[in-house]
Amino acid sequence: MYPRSSQRVAKVIKLANVIAREYEQEYVGTEHVLLAIRREGTGVGAAVLAKHGISADRLKTELDNLARKQLEETWVFGRLPGTPHFKNVTKTAIEQSQELNAKEVCTEHLLLALLKEPGCVAYKALKNLGLTFEGAREAINALAASK
Repeated sequence: MYPRSSQRVAKVIKLANVIAREYEQEYVGTEHVLLAIRREGTGVGAAVLAKHGISADRLKTELDNLARKQLEETWVFGRLPGTPHFKNVTKTAIEQSQELNAKEVCTEHLLLALLKEPGCVAYKALKNLGLTFEGAREAINALAASK
């Protein structure tokens, strides 16, 4: 899957597949990854969302509203096809982990990658909910400093 990805990221990607199936969709999009980060709930990515007041219900409502408005082309990735944005997010998550000198790709890197992919459903939802890349990065640094 990803080079050096954490077990939590693998769990989130599997959960994103489950969520896509729950929506009866035949692709995995950034919205599914974002919902999976929040639903998995134990990673730094989920902690950042919670810190910014983004509950699972609020996130789902926002994503559902946006998903109705936007359909994207798909490409094949794993079990379900992933959107082009999904492909970009996976690459960017790896880059973010390297920038932060992390040993593996974790949920916070996925969250940052989602916030660097304008035009995708997850980015729009996070923007509408008030979370920026800078805000997430600050929260991640604060959480890392408190460990």
